[in-house]
Amino acid sequence: MTAPLFESSIASLRLLGRGKVRDIYAVDADKLLIVTSDRLSAFDVVLPNPIPDKGRVLTALASFWFARLGHIVPNQLTGIDPESVVATEERDQVRGRALVVKRLKPLPIEAVVRGYVIGSGWKDYQDTGAICGIALPDGLQQAAKLPAPIFTPASKADVGDHDENISFEEAQARTQSLLADALTGTGKTGAGLVTEARDAALHLYTEAAAYAATRGIIIADTKFEFGIDSAGTLHLIDEALTPDSSRFWPADDYRVGISPPSFDKQYVRDYLETLTWNKKAPGPQLPANVIEATAAKYREAYERITGAGLA
Repeated sequence: MTAPLFESSIASLRLLGRGKVRDIYAVDADKLLIVTSDRLSAFDVVLPNPIPDKGRVLTALASFWFARLGHIVPNQLTGIDPESVVATEERDQVRGRALVVKRLKPLPIEAVVRGYVIGSGWKDYQDTGAICGIALPDGLQQAAKLPAPIFTPASKADVGDHDENISFEEAQARTQSLLADALTGTGKTGAGLVTEARDAALHLYTEAAAYAATRGIIIADTKFEFGIDSAGTLHLIDEALTPDSSRFWPADDYRVGISPPSFDKQYVRDYLETLTWNKKAPGPQLPANVIEATAAKYREAYERITGAGLA
């Protein structure tokens, strides 16, 4: 286990911003350095305690999936060693937790794919018989597998804000509106890009879920992010199929009718629900046993899926 990193401090590159988990630096006009910290957010609040090895798990697992699924859609990777773009004394901050990626224009949506009726989808189904407006068969139980995976886009939230489910048509309109300048001269439209993203997301999910099943893991749902280059070519960006962006269930504990245990931060959410906290910043301190158990769940997710120990 390495020393946890709550926030990077790379002085040799220009800091562009900090998200809930990632710190983004400019390498040059064409490339970015993305450092994945050990920060953890719950209920859209970044908590004060880092989770040891979380950033290394997310980086290693995303890299595993980028390699495995690269034939489906191009991705952000450049293959450049992150340690080569920072000062010598800063290399320990990026070792095993950073990627040098292409500078791409992000689509302004989250590409969510759901394979099971769970979470907000279960609540929506109970109320409406549909998930995000997509009609489903009557009589489905909690955690039931859907007849086929569905694509349910969401708005992309800033830190502290909530993602909101939006219709496919709204996702297309939003993408056209916000990427109009970037699309000029490419022959692409917002409608076409969101259709490409939907098809890619469903393909990525289907192939990943089939592989994960061989490792005893069910991928209940996940979210992808996509971006485009100057030619309008769609790329998979950010992260892919990690415990932060996906709901992983151990197949041997799966039962229809209950919410199965998961390899993600649900353990932390469950603990926070026992507290008197208004779910606004600042978040409460986490006890050592909760931190340790959460770190173990992240490492186990990586080890189960890849069949390898965390280096």
